[in-house]
Amino acid sequence: MTQPERTGQQIPEPGAAGEARRRAEGPFGEANRAQLLEHYFAGADEVTPAIAWQHAYRLLLWIDRSIGLAHCYESDKCQPGRPWYARSLAFHGWLAGALGTSPAGLAKEVDLLFRWVTKDLAARAAGRRAALAPEAVRQRQAYAGQGFPEPGEDPELEAIITEALGPWLRERPSAEELRQLAERIHAHVGLENKRKNLLGEGFEDTIAAILRHIPSIDAAYSIHMRPRLHTLPGFYPPREREPPPEVDLALVRRANGGRTLVTCKWSVRSDRERQFGADFLTYTGKDQADGFDYVLVTNEFDPARLAAACVNRRENALIFSDVVHVNLDGPLAAYSSPAGAGGERGGIARVRAHAASGRLTSLSTWLSNLADGP
Repeated sequence: MTQPERTGQQIPEPGAAGEARRRAEGPFGEANRAQLLEHYFAGADEVTPAIAWQHAYRLLLWIDRSIGLAHCYESDKCQPGRPWYARSLAFHGWLAGALGTSPAGLAKEVDLLFRWVTKDLAARAAGRRAALAPEAVRQRQAYAGQGFPEPGEDPELEAIITEALGPWLRERPSAEELRQLAERIHAHVGLENKRKNLLGEGFEDTIAAILRHIPSIDAAYSIHMRPRLHTLPGFYPPREREPPPEVDLALVRRANGGRTLVTCKWSVRSDRERQFGADFLTYTGKDQADGFDYVLVTNEFDPARLAAACVNRRENALIFSDVVHVNLDGPLAAYSSPAGAGGERGGIARVRAHAASGRLTSLSTWLSNLADGP
């Protein structure tokens, strides 16, 4: 594995520019994501193919709080004692070194987009509660003195808090203080469940932003985010009442009209594997030109899934022109775990073979090829 170049950047919290549009669509909306990405790249190091993956991880990779480590696989399979816990430890250590920080400090270097969005979401929720508080008081007046629970009250959680912290507390917190603490804990846990609301299109947005911030690629290609297929050159329009197919990302080379359709999937599950084939047949059925490239960009760490994507076929043709991982050194580091959870059998051996042949590449290589293309 090569030693990655480090950025060592510090991105300040975003300001309130464009607040009206952000509020219209909400914290997870496209306008807010676009503004946050613009803020990030305005303060980030120069985007080059070599360090593009670092920007993707700083923006989107997160810490799995159930194990305290960078997320690289399903949480239930990464719990201490299971094989993916050892691999998660190895990946976490590799990534901390690659980003120039310590294992304990990695959490501050990643997950920026989600942290910014959820901070905005929490502020809005607090504002709504404050605005509704007088009406809530009025609604409860008829039940005053009857011992009705307060909003957010959780006696079981409060008991856990006081039992755990009791030996270190000089006095027991008031009932209101415990209620507010329980409410904050529930809000924190609830926010994590909203990650899927950001990750899907957020990954597409991030890859598109990276492409646009590499001058040679931006000059060579017209870059389209989530376009309807028929709006791109060389594809038939949909028939009457037929829902127009869409693609995550598309690049059209300005010099010759060459088309590259990109599907961006942070992870690959069996349902998505089936969808790849269906989408490919749809796209080829609408193609009226002389072919196009179809590329998968992913951060999947399961070697069997990565290897399967490399050989996925429809009608004796490989579906993907390129299978691109955010950084292949990550899965390879995970399978080089000193705890002995690595091994060269099965999927990881196939991944290494596909990487050696060039069938499976990292984001840096794919971007370099785009930048240097004809």
